[in-house]
Amino acid sequence: MRPLLSVAGAQSGPQGPLNRLGYVMFLSRWIQAPLYLGLIAAQVVYVWRFMAELLHLITLGFGGRPAETTVMLIVLGLVDVVMISNLLIMVIVGGYETFVSRLRIEGHPDQPQWLSHVNANVLKVKLAMAIIGISSIHLLQIFINAARPAVTDRELLWKTLIHLTFIVSAVALALIDRIMQGGRPSASHRTVTGQADVDGERVAA
Repeated sequence: MRPLLSVAGAQSGPQGPLNRLGYVMFLSRWIQAPLYLGLIAAQVVYVWRFMAELLHLITLGFGGRPAETTVMLIVLGLVDVVMISNLLIMVIVGGYETFVSRLRIEGHPDQPQWLSHVNANVLKVKLAMAIIGISSIHLLQIFINAARPAVTDRELLWKTLIHLTFIVSAVALALIDRIMQGGRPSASHRTVTGQADVDGERVAA
């Protein structure tokens, strides 16, 4: 029995420090927590900026007769702030859920639908789509200001090319996600399909 015990001790001995080292590395994910708290602070700054722009729009709209282009640019600025805020929410919630810890909000009525099947690839695609939306708002602002001398044709061309680059990058990320899954439906598609099947069985029953 002693040789067997010695062999078992030799096998389990080195695993103790390695297990502790692995656990410490696993705990290191909490180092990212202050980053997400910082993004929450950035969210507060964007809310403050939105309210300031909204107050400026109300004062301008009811205090005079501003040009339609001016009002449109301010409204587009408000939409831009909202889309950036949505992007921050996706990064905060999705990033924390994926890389730090579970949020444990299953069954909550306000749980985002996309959070149930979020992973690193899905998060990247969603972020790319959000960036395309923000770039579209910026490009629309440039088109509205195109008649002004401050906007040159060269600037308009480069911003359009940058926007198209964002679109191509988002398509590439979606294709890479599809290829990595071996042509199988994405997690979101499986979730929606599964829910539809369950609902169908309930109706049939």
